[in-house]
Formats: sequence, structure tokens, C-alpha cells
Amino acid sequence: MPHHDIQPLSLLSTGSVPATEPWTLLPYRDAPYFDTANLLSHWPQLHVGQGLQPPVPGPLAEGWALYHSGEFERAAGVGLRHGHEGLALANQATAIYANYLEPREAVRQALFRQVVERATAQVATEPDNCQALYWQAYALGRYSQGISVARALAQGLGTKVKGALERVIELQPHHADAHIALAAFHAEVIDKVGMLVGRMTYGVRAETAIELFGRGLQLNPHSASALMEYARGLLMLEGDSRMAEATRLYEKAAALEPADARERLDVELARAGLSD
Repeated sequence: MPHHDIQPLSLLSTGSVPATEPWTLLPYRDAPYFDTANLLSHWPQLHVGQGLQPPVPGPLAEGWALYHSGEFERAAGVGLRHGHEGLALANQATAIYANYLEPREAVRQALFRQVVERATAQVATEPDNCQALYWQAYALGRYSQGISVARALAQGLGTKVKGALERVIELQPHHADAHIALAAFHAEVIDKVGMLVGRMTYGVRAETAIELFGRGLQLNPHSASALMEYARGLLMLEGDSRMAEATRLYEKAAALEPADARERLDVELARAGLSD
């Protein structure tokens, strides 16, 4: 079981690859494959954590099929070519690729900034767009981890992450991923600045984190990423006294049958965490 400071940022080691190189391909041949036909039949399961409505059959649906099959670069390109309608796909494909597979730290951070910029611009004109709010918060949160949580908090980025996630939950109470992300935010801030400063300065509480983790897993109990975030959260909030439970959560995540390429990456991270 890894220490809670280990972030699930990438399955690959960093290296000095030129920025002009294409995105790293999914390294697993056993990930589920999707086309537009089976994509739409599996859509409710694939998006149980977000409640995103399915696309109409056509090029954008083909882009989503590429995303769920692990063709992240091609999926992001399809999303960008579809303008406003494709932003959710472009942002999700870019953020998930950067989080799990991009080996170059500078490129990873640049990709997160791209998502933040696109989502922030969308939120400016559509303040109640849950997809834009969520991916703004997700990318900003991962970017903050890359520059250090303490530095990000000092720059006010934490307030933006927290506000965006709270707004998503207000607008879409069944958004499981937002519950997990907000819970992880509470836990991470407490871990870095302590309970007292966290509560007084950033409005975070350990009990709120536990409640949010519980609600997120209730909404999506078969999410490997949620199980691992909960495990890390328990260790950040309560230390090694919760190691047995955290390990159990990682074991549960590692045993899941992945529904798509992103979940295949999550399952691999769980297995890697257990082997450390």
C-alpha cells in the first residue's frame, strides 16, 4: 500500500521526450473496445459517475467511443473539431490522458492548463454547465498537485476548485465524481495545513470529507478511482490507524472488472499500489 502522498498522476516514469511527440498510447491490449453501437448501449454504466447525457449517433459519438477505448489523443481531436458540443469530450480526454499517461511533467501541466482555460471560458458564458465546472476543477486540482498543494492554496486555486465542485453538487446532486473530488480536496488540504487552519481558512472538515466519500461511493460503488481516493483520504485524515481499511479498498479496486480504458488504468494503479 503506497503512502498517501503518492499521487495517481501517471503510470509511466518521466522522461525528456520532445513536446512534438504524439501522446503516449494506452499500454494495455486487454482494455475494453467500443464503437458507436456498443458505446450507446453501455453509456449509463460508463457515465454513472457524471450523469452525462449520451451523444446522438454520429462523429461525436465516434469520438466518445475512441475515448472509452483509450484513444485519448484522437478523442480529444474529435472533441475540439466539434466546438462547443465537443468540449466535454476534449476536456475529459485531455485531462484523463494527462493524469495517467503523459510522462513529461511540463507537458502534463500544460495539458491541464489547456483544460482549465477551455473550461473556465465555458463557465464564463455557461455558469451552470456541470461538465465545464467539473473538468475545470479536476484539471485545476491536478495542476495544483503538480506545483504543490501548499503553493496552489497560496495562489487561491484551492478556493476555485472547492467552489466549482460545490456548484456541481448543488446543480447535480447525483454527480458521484464531484462528491469524491470534493472529499479528496477536504482531505488533502487538512493533510497539508492541519484541521484548524483548514477549517478556519478554507472551510474544510474531516467529517465533511468522510460524508462526501460515503455519498460518492453510494452513488457509484464500483469506481476504482473513488475507492483509491477514499483510501488515500482515510490515511491523510487519520494516519496509519486506517491502513488496514485503506488496503482493503485498494484490494477491492484492483479486483474490479474495468468498464473502459480509464478504468483499466485505475485497476492497474490499484495493483501497483498494493505491490509497493
